[in-house]
Amino acid sequence: MESQIVFFAFDKYWQILKRRWRPSLAVFIPAFLFLVLTSSLKKPAYEAEGKLLFQRTNTISSLTGVGAGIGNLEAVAQDQKTNPLNTEAEIIRSVPLVQKTIDKLILTNEQGEALKPKELLKKLTVKDIKGSDILEVSYKDIDPEKSAKVVNSVMNIYLEYNVSSRRKEAAAARKFLQKELPKSELIVRNAESELASFQDMNKVVSLQEEATKSLDVITELQKQFSQVQSQIANVNAQSQDIRKQLNMNSKQALAQTSLSQSPGLQDILKEVQQLESQLALRRTVLQESHPEIINLKYKLKALKNIIQQRVTQVVGTNEIQWNGNLQIGALQQQLTGEMLRLESTRLGLVSQAAALSKLQAVYKEKLKTLPRLEQQQRQLERKVQASQSTYTLLLQKLQESQIAENQNVGNASLIAEAEIPDQPISSNMLSYFSSGLLAVLATLATIYILEIRDKSIKTVDEAKQLIGFPLLGVIPTFSKHQKSYVSDEQIDLSTSKLVVKGTYPSQIIEAYRMLRTNLKLKGGDKQLKVIVVTSSVPREGKSTVAANLAIVMAQMDHQVLLIDGNLHRPVQHQIWELNNNQGLSNLILEEAKISTVIKTVMNNLDVLTAGLVRPSPASLLDSKCMDSLIQNFAINYDFVIIDAPSLNVAADAATLGQMTDGVLLVVRPGVVDSVQAAVACEILEKSGQNVLGQVVNAVV
Repeated sequence: MESQIVFFAFDKYWQILKRRWRPSLAVFIPAFLFLVLTSSLKKPAYEAEGKLLFQRTNTISSLTGVGAGIGNLEAVAQDQKTNPLNTEAEIIRSVPLVQKTIDKLILTNEQGEALKPKELLKKLTVKDIKGSDILEVSYKDIDPEKSAKVVNSVMNIYLEYNVSSRRKEAAAARKFLQKELPKSELIVRNAESELASFQDMNKVVSLQEEATKSLDVITELQKQFSQVQSQIANVNAQSQDIRKQLNMNSKQALAQTSLSQSPGLQDILKEVQQLESQLALRRTVLQESHPEIINLKYKLKALKNIIQQRVTQVVGTNEIQWNGNLQIGALQQQLTGEMLRLESTRLGLVSQAAALSKLQAVYKEKLKTLPRLEQQQRQLERKVQASQSTYTLLLQKLQESQIAENQNVGNASLIAEAEIPDQPISSNMLSYFSSGLLAVLATLATIYILEIRDKSIKTVDEAKQLIGFPLLGVIPTFSKHQKSYVSDEQIDLSTSKLVVKGTYPSQIIEAYRMLRTNLKLKGGDKQLKVIVVTSSVPREGKSTVAANLAIVMAQMDHQVLLIDGNLHRPVQHQIWELNNNQGLSNLILEEAKISTVIKTVMNNLDVLTAGLVRPSPASLLDSKCMDSLIQNFAINYDFVIIDAPSLNVAADAATLGQMTDGVLLVVRPGVVDSVQAAVACEILEKSGQNVLGQVVNAVV
């Protein structure tokens, strides 16, 4: 399938070339000669070349580690196809650098005026060598020495620009860093001050260690608190047992002990005891009302009051009343002392437990605040660390930029200076080739313009597509030397040939036979007896087609009548070399008889010429007499073929088509164009013709 498409395209272009070979040669030869002559008159051009090597990074920066990021050869666009060398090439070709070259070398044009940058850039070429980091700079000029000077000057000016631009980058970076460094230092100081204030306010040294120690202290305090609680329980148990034995509480026991150990009080007790003894002794002999008894009672009462006062003084309260028992024994005194000791111990343990509990609460509260303090400390420490890192980095970059600013080395170096060329870049063979190529392009453009302006139908496919009627036959040219695409001036119908005269290729005869067969098949059950042969415009060969179609029908032993219905410009009498004094026009006007005007030209074939040309041929054909003649001919002949005028010349073909069985349209490529064919088709359609189909004539 693909090979067929390629062959079809090649055949199409070959046909175009065959049609347009004369104008093609008329354009190619002068254009080629003119271009060759022009190139031979030009002075030879010389091209000087120089090369620049680019390094991805600065060598000194790579060795010292200072300013490594300045001047790196990298593309801004993150694209694999982007080559940073293209950027450097455009810098070399920039107008400021080119203008410096012009000013340095004082370059002028042919008129002696200062050379413009655009004129220099036309001759200056900067390209990268594929697979390397090298740019090639070249310049073309008729003066070889000048071309070398321009290349070397352009490269040297670019190298100076490369170094200065790197120094400018470093200087800009240094100024920026010098401006930002004090700000960064102030930020570091503020961050460190905030951290110190936080640690001082919260008494923080190491929060992690403090948290660990606090947990240990809380554990130890809890342990001590449990031990104290156990001791308190033990002391309470012992004290409770002694209270039961003494039948007094600790307060009473303390008061009893204090009273028993008071010397003055004991002396009074002894006097009380003596008085009680005397009173008891005297009561044995005396009455209660006796003055001595009364006196003893009075003394005893006074001593008891004194004892109560002394008890109050010793104990310090009136709650304890003297009951006469202020002397205790050794065991009781020992138990009382033990009870007092236990009470004192208990109070000490309770106080110790309260202190431990309070201290434990303090440590627990502090432990709760440690995570928050630790979070705040971490934030402050991170802030300090970040500010210190920024400050250190800025300080380092400032030092690097100061060193890089003093470096006089860029990332480009000269590896090959331009030498004066000794051979021109152009050669005779190249000139001939370029001239031939340009001439071919001019020729192709000419062919294209001619093809675009030419609206004629050129091929069978175009005829099928534009006209749209069924294709009943394709008639080849009569001679292989005769072209299928010719202009109107090249067609001479007086030299039209018949297939019965001379020797012609069998494909021509078979083409007419195929046309005859297709017409027969087109009719189907109804035989097509009367057929009108016409065309869109004159000189499409319709008369020749009608004559040869009549011949091949007659060769099938059919009685055929060929009528020349072109009363404007008759042709059939020339084809058959007959006398045209009398013909169809005479029959219509009843100036002659049928037997006298119809002539037999070969077996089974009669010809009716047009006769003399009349003033109004259209009225003759559109008459009842013409209609009756056609009906008469259809009865007496098997086939009647009418050669009618072209549709764009007269309406005769449409008139005759109404009286016949159908119309056969002849199309000749190269003669009829698409507009004329469209008009003809419209005429046939509007007049309601039975169009049998189309015949493409004179095809190679």
